[in-house]
Amino acid sequence: MRRHARDNYYVVGEGILTSDDHGNAVCQHPSTVAELRKFRFSRLGPQGGPVDPDLIAALAGAMTDAGNQPDSDAPAIPAGFTYLGQFVDHDLTADKTAVSLGRDVTVDELIQGRSPSLDLDSLYGRGPGHPQDGRFYEDDSPRLLTGTTSPVPIDAGTNVARAGFDLPRVGAGSTKAAQRAANIPDARNDENLAVAQTHLAFIHFHNRMVDRLAAQGFSEHGLFRRARSEVVRHYQWMLRTDFLPRIVEPEIVEEVFLHGRRYFEVPAAGPYGEHDNGYRGLRPVDAATMPIEFSVAAYRLGHSMTRSSYEWNRVFRTGSQPFGAATLFQLFTFSGTSGILTPVPPNDPGQLDDPNGGTFLTLPTNWIVDFRRLYDFGPHGRPELLPPAELDGGNVTQRIDTLLVNPLADLPAGSFGGRGAGIPDGDLQRNLAFRNLTRATMVRLASGQQLAEFLGVRPLSEDDLLGGAGGADLSGLSGAQRQSLLQACPLWFYVLREAEVNHGRLTGVGGRIVAEVFHRAMEAANPSIVRDPYWRPALGPDENTFRMTDLLLAAAAGRPENLNPLGDAVAGGLESVDRLVSASVARG
Repeated sequence: MRRHARDNYYVVGEGILTSDDHGNAVCQHPSTVAELRKFRFSRLGPQGGPVDPDLIAALAGAMTDAGNQPDSDAPAIPAGFTYLGQFVDHDLTADKTAVSLGRDVTVDELIQGRSPSLDLDSLYGRGPGHPQDGRFYEDDSPRLLTGTTSPVPIDAGTNVARAGFDLPRVGAGSTKAAQRAANIPDARNDENLAVAQTHLAFIHFHNRMVDRLAAQGFSEHGLFRRARSEVVRHYQWMLRTDFLPRIVEPEIVEEVFLHGRRYFEVPAAGPYGEHDNGYRGLRPVDAATMPIEFSVAAYRLGHSMTRSSYEWNRVFRTGSQPFGAATLFQLFTFSGTSGILTPVPPNDPGQLDDPNGGTFLTLPTNWIVDFRRLYDFGPHGRPELLPPAELDGGNVTQRIDTLLVNPLADLPAGSFGGRGAGIPDGDLQRNLAFRNLTRATMVRLASGQQLAEFLGVRPLSEDDLLGGAGGADLSGLSGAQRQSLLQACPLWFYVLREAEVNHGRLTGVGGRIVAEVFHRAMEAANPSIVRDPYWRPALGPDENTFRMTDLLLAAAAGRPENLNPLGDAVAGGLESVDRLVSASVARG
């Protein structure tokens, strides 16, 4: 049986789309109660037909055959934006009612709880006063909890426990997996270290906002609500002005946010009411849905942006001995959901399939991120915020195109809920491209050509679709497979090919889908900068600017040492790898 991170999709008006033991698409019709309890996906365009499994396997192989690199014309996107994008995806698809199925809830609560919005529910849960979600907060406080790292005897800078630099962890239970589980609303934000450290930065940003408002005289009553409101608005502003224009053609972003949506959940009163797609009478505050064209295809652009290694901090960087740069495999390893927070030899990745393996129960101190290496603080004009000269601008995302770095051809089982399933290393089910393309067939996703016609955009030419611009080499496809691609190209591949020939930015089909879904998810959120167009950020350099680097600086209280707690210079002598591993085992 083909396992997926999400095994089924409830699509409004259709039913529950899943697959049988042979991978065939199946539609189940839920009861009314079950329907209310499912996350609300929708379909933007028409249904698509089945895709030949051999074509899926051939495309997956071509997409993971070699790593991609930015081209000279592609925008240089700092590497951290890949994982900010993953954090955003989890915010959009967070299930706010997951732990409340046993209590009485209203229909409105259920629908809102299963609807996408950009409101940081993956960070907040349902707030400090909620009987289940209060565990994410400090006692009797609106402040979110943080965790403490574990000392590692490499040098004086790492051989210390650092409070506030790991996610809060449960720390109790009969198994190591239970003890090292992140105490946060969405366990997906601990499936790799980069998204985990991003989530931690948002925790600190919220706590700084609480402190700021308390210093201004806001009373304890209402302090959390006001702090969350300000954090969410700053977050939305950063996504709209700093994140989206990096990954989507800026002209498309400006058109959608200035003039409204044309195709997705357009109210009849909107400027494009003729394309309301059955949403006549929709109010901006009504619960939104999540188009499967976005979730299963267009927003999976981040998989193409992922690097195989990262300049992580002074310990894990190119040229450091004996460690070198942090590998993608290590970022999975040093997480609580996919990994075991303990070193694993790269020639024995199967160790990650045992969630109770390893020795550390919190993040080792030597793995704290240096955010100066993942984002560009140059525009802030502060030399102390710049990374060491050795980085030389090399820590940028891969170009958005039809190639994925090779490590994504063999995912850790924990990253897709496959621990204990006995899936061998190297099996096609561990290939991320194969998983994405197979999932699209399960939900009967429209082809790229169908969506181009539906959205009224110019389709890719045959040369662009088959040849691309330095992306996946399709010369190994059979003649019949190439012809099938020209007639009905899988949407995810099509969107990435569009970006590839557009120098690394989504355009056409992909750009329109992503921009409109972000707009709707902000419009439906509470609070919303779309519904409150006169709001302006207070924590940027001016009233129109708030970037991810501004958020990180605020989270760090403006102190460079909080962005880079390990510093740039080695403290004391560097221990051998053998001694480090021996110390880890002894500690366990």
